[in-house]
Amino acid sequence: MEIVKAKTAGFCFGVDRAVKLTYDLLEKGNKIATLGPLIHNPQCVADLEAKGAVTANSPEDIPEGYEVIIRSHGVSEQVEHQLKQKCKKVHDATCPFVAKIHRIAKQAETEGKTLLVAGNPQHPEVEGIVGHSAGEVFVFENLQQLEEISTPEIWEKGVFVVAQTTFQVTKWLECAEFIKKVYTNAKIFDTICNATLARQEEAEELSRRCDLMVIIGGHHSSNTQKLVSVARQFTKAIAVETAAELDLQQLKGLKRVGVTAGASTPSSVIEEVLNRMSDVIREEELSFEEMINSDSMKPVRAGDIVKGVVTSILPNEIQVDIDGKQTGIVKFDDFTDDASVQLNEAVKVGEELELYVLNVRDQEGIANLSRKKLEENKGRQEVREAAENGTVLEGTVSEVNKGGLVVKVKGVRVFVPASQTTLRRNEDYSALDKQKVQLVIKEYNPPRRIVGSIREVLAAEADAKRAAFWETVEEGKTYTGVVKSLTSYGAFVDIGGVDGLVHISELSWNRIKHPSEMLSVGDTIEVYVKSLDNENKKVSLGYKKAEDNPWEKLKNEYPIGSVFTAPVVSLTKFGAFVRILPGVDGLVHISEISNERVEKVQDALQVGDEVQVKLLDVDFDKKRISLSMKAVQENTEEATEE
Repeated sequence: MEIVKAKTAGFCFGVDRAVKLTYDLLEKGNKIATLGPLIHNPQCVADLEAKGAVTANSPEDIPEGYEVIIRSHGVSEQVEHQLKQKCKKVHDATCPFVAKIHRIAKQAETEGKTLLVAGNPQHPEVEGIVGHSAGEVFVFENLQQLEEISTPEIWEKGVFVVAQTTFQVTKWLECAEFIKKVYTNAKIFDTICNATLARQEEAEELSRRCDLMVIIGGHHSSNTQKLVSVARQFTKAIAVETAAELDLQQLKGLKRVGVTAGASTPSSVIEEVLNRMSDVIREEELSFEEMINSDSMKPVRAGDIVKGVVTSILPNEIQVDIDGKQTGIVKFDDFTDDASVQLNEAVKVGEELELYVLNVRDQEGIANLSRKKLEENKGRQEVREAAENGTVLEGTVSEVNKGGLVVKVKGVRVFVPASQTTLRRNEDYSALDKQKVQLVIKEYNPPRRIVGSIREVLAAEADAKRAAFWETVEEGKTYTGVVKSLTSYGAFVDIGGVDGLVHISELSWNRIKHPSEMLSVGDTIEVYVKSLDNENKKVSLGYKKAEDNPWEKLKNEYPIGSVFTAPVVSLTKFGAFVRILPGVDGLVHISEISNERVEKVQDALQVGDEVQVKLLDVDFDKKRISLSMKAVQENTEEATEE
């Protein structure tokens, strides 16, 4: 077994500074108290107490005449004031990175900005940060909580955003991405400690190539738990506080084990754990030859890919036999994400499955297996290759939020920013939820993030459609298109990758004030090409049909001499206009209103009157129609005389 120790394991600068200061003061004989445990390591704290240090939970608990040390987490302004009032002397060992966040918090208060803090609200560091701003402060632990507190009122007055120095990097990047995409007046400060970032990056790199990660640190240490979380994304990981907690059985049979430690872990504890791990190497060396020569002795290890034959199917798990020598269990959640799947329909007894080994319960000899993890690992490889080659992938949208979409691609979560979700800016992308989409990978940097673009695929498809369109288009050709937008002067219609304009005058034979009187965005309509501008790639479209032309109806249905009843729609000094058909009005001249002399049109007619008229003449070129009420009266009088 090879043991690989992380270069960054152990005390960070801030913790090392606080510990050395405390030991130095104790050696000088000073009466020292620390406000809270100096670091998240019980062994170190116990050693300091053995040398005379007192751990106080509050300023009131500090004995009279004692000097106090503010630990690297820092404290609020109120607690600082209490300590100066109470204690003989105050030694401020606040980490410089934390002190910087305190200054930012104070600046947020001064400028009247809301302070957003990414971190654990119960963590002493976060409590101290919050206590340095008397303004509005919100704490969030993940993207979901950030979205819940995001209201227009908060963002309108501006915000400062900081992170706990040990906040998980992947979560911080996800939250920062959301803020950048949705809000333009937010000021984001990257306050995660460099040492924290380096530890998490190295933990990720080690866990990718090790069979097991051993994380050494206090069980209540935030940065230690973050390291465990990072490592478990890629391999099995265990956390120990001391060498005595290390179960050597978990190490046997492994090829490579990685070791790292939180920022509060003394080097002496790390060495004790490494020495205990070396005992396993010495034991394995004694029986190495025997193990090599016996296939039956080769253990199934975490991270292995195995083949198992299904022996039993229960509602919530599948049992398999691995090479006739070991039992494996695939729980429902490790088989599929689809809650509607029935295991007894998905697999059959006797079927062979390829599976990933999550872990092995040594005492029971049972291996916990996963088909999902195997597919995810294969999927990651395919996604990585697609990122390198520019290959188009297909996935299903699993989540929609203000920042964009999350697409599941071969079991891998890919984030698509809002700007990369659709072809047109500001287009609603929520309709893509639970839909299959095609995308390309623009950034592959797990576990931080994998970023994709749907828009780039749509743009390529649109380019191909446009090229095909311009090769085949001709004036008069008919297309079925979709209305994409409306303006005061017309409607833009997508006719296959190209948007053509239907001018408002082409929408209706009648006069309309706005295209919305005829169409809505999303309508599917039939249009034809009126004219083309090949140089500028512009298309003018027609929508209204010749057979609907009211002047054609007039020609066919109203011969000269026709008598009919129609409403008066407007009055002028020289006559009245009568509506024959929608969009077609005829003039009854003042001289044609009555056999008697009419001085004013308003004396004889009102708008809305229904009158009988006779069609005297039509000038189709000038769109002028002459009507007569008098001619109808004369015809009536003649008929009466007869």
